[in-house]
Amino acid sequence: MDLDRLGTGQPFGSIVQFAYFVEDAQKAMRDYIERLGVGPWFVAGPFTPTAAEYRGKKTDITVTLCFAYSGHMQIELIQQHSKGESVFTESLRKHGYGFHHWGVASKDYQADVARYQKQGFEIAYYDEAPMGMRVAYMDTTAFLPGMVELIEANPALDQFFTDIYKKSQNWDGRDPIRQL
Repeated sequence: MDLDRLGTGQPFGSIVQFAYFVEDAQKAMRDYIERLGVGPWFVAGPFTPTAAEYRGKKTDITVTLCFAYSGHMQIELIQQHSKGESVFTESLRKHGYGFHHWGVASKDYQADVARYQKQGFEIAYYDEAPMGMRVAYMDTTAFLPGMVELIEANPALDQFFTDIYKKSQNWDGRDPIRQL
């Protein structure tokens, strides 16, 4: 990508997302809509990620991901439907439901992963999204109150984030929950 920032206005390398692990995604979205005016929400799932690895081993989890914007900041809600071990069940055991990770748009994914690893942070979760980008959740929980998700930036990711962002601008409250 030749740009310095996403179509949402956020520069590469910055936090572009706050993600929360929730027990019930439908209820959580309704709470964000009713209490904070955040929406519309875009829902992917439930689905089983095809390349998911938890702490270096293949994992079969089923999740629902929900995305919305408040201003320039994307909020992601994650519900795990299956019982398998994951970064989400790990967090649930340690802290309960709530904040899970920050998403960082990475223009140089390999270099960013290597930089975190050099600092002693391991990849707790890895996956490849259908849009052709990789994600790595770096376990920064020894120093920070959550993980850092490195999201490989590519044109498809930029288009996905930008489309949701634009639909949130001047949202009139109609059609608050939309399936992707």
